[in-house]
Amino acid sequence: MQVARVNAKAIVFPFLALALAGAFALGEQQLAQLPAAMAAAPVLVAIVVLVGAVLAALRHAEVISLKIGEPYGTLVLTISVTIIEVTLMASMIRHGADDPTEAREAVFSAIMIVCNGLVGLCLLLGGLRHREQEVHPMAASAYLAVLSALSILTLVLPNYTNPNGSPAHTVVQLLSVSVLSPLLYGAFLFMQTVRHQSYFLDAHAAALRHSLEKPSLTQTGVAIVGMAASLVGVGLLARHVVPGLEDSLRWVGVEDINPVTGAALAMLVLLPESLNSLRAAAQNALQTALNGALGSVVSTIGLTAPAVAIMSLAMDRPIIFGLDQRDTLLLTLTLLLSVISFGSGRTNVLTGLVHLVVFSIYVVYLFVP
Repeated sequence: MQVARVNAKAIVFPFLALALAGAFALGEQQLAQLPAAMAAAPVLVAIVVLVGAVLAALRHAEVISLKIGEPYGTLVLTISVTIIEVTLMASMIRHGADDPTEAREAVFSAIMIVCNGLVGLCLLLGGLRHREQEVHPMAASAYLAVLSALSILTLVLPNYTNPNGSPAHTVVQLLSVSVLSPLLYGAFLFMQTVRHQSYFLDAHAAALRHSLEKPSLTQTGVAIVGMAASLVGVGLLARHVVPGLEDSLRWVGVEDINPVTGAALAMLVLLPESLNSLRAAAQNALQTALNGALGSVVSTIGLTAPAVAIMSLAMDRPIIFGLDQRDTLLLTLTLLLSVISFGSGRTNVLTGLVHLVVFSIYVVYLFVP
């Protein structure tokens, strides 16, 4: 049997991220005095290290997942992704105090990237290699029911309920989001891990896991420490990457930087989950792929949006979640397609192509509003 191993990169990058974050903190004044031509260099280095730390979190999460089994193992990576995303959004809010739409763009980008880009690639790759793949209809129904309710209530309803005609939440609405969204997500987790656990298990993935030897307690301990270091390192580096990314976009002439920044950060945060889901789809474990993909976006709205709402109230900074008409239509189309794609429990290449077409339109409008 193969043994789960943590490679050297997964050990080096988390602590490299911590060291680089410390260097940024100590040399903040010196970095501010760099010429404009050299100002982007530290940010590029930080982005490379940040990506390495995110990928390291994936590897450590895989070891922990193998130790504790499914469906709990998938939750390890999902919750880790949520922690990273909340950290990045907190950095966006602190840096962009004059614009209250940063969190909205990041949440909306996560939905579009996962439900169209990632899901489309999974279905396309799985369809090309295995012609048709199966997913448990009840599991897909649970994901999409929670996703539809949370996304519409959070991103669309504010456009029609604010007495001032503003797409911003009122204080009462923010408090409602902060309380009800985690409760609904908690109910979903209870269904996934306790009440209807069988809906989310994948026979193909179980067969693959049997070929791997469970990690020892020492290996698991190393993975836990490595994951913690990865998350802390990403959080500290984000404070420097987010402002540098926004400044770089302004420098190259991007007028509306919030959507592009939100999409870039969402892609970075979702990178580990995306690689994990694509690998599972290629191995004909589509249910496992969707557990990771749809689980990450459900947790984004169920946990990240409330966390951002609480930060907004605590910092006394306004926040706007309501989407404009174009993005509302894209969100509605995405949810409708998702219901159709997984309603029968079987998928093929065509369903993947349809999702990728919608994702391509989203990318075009991202740069050409």
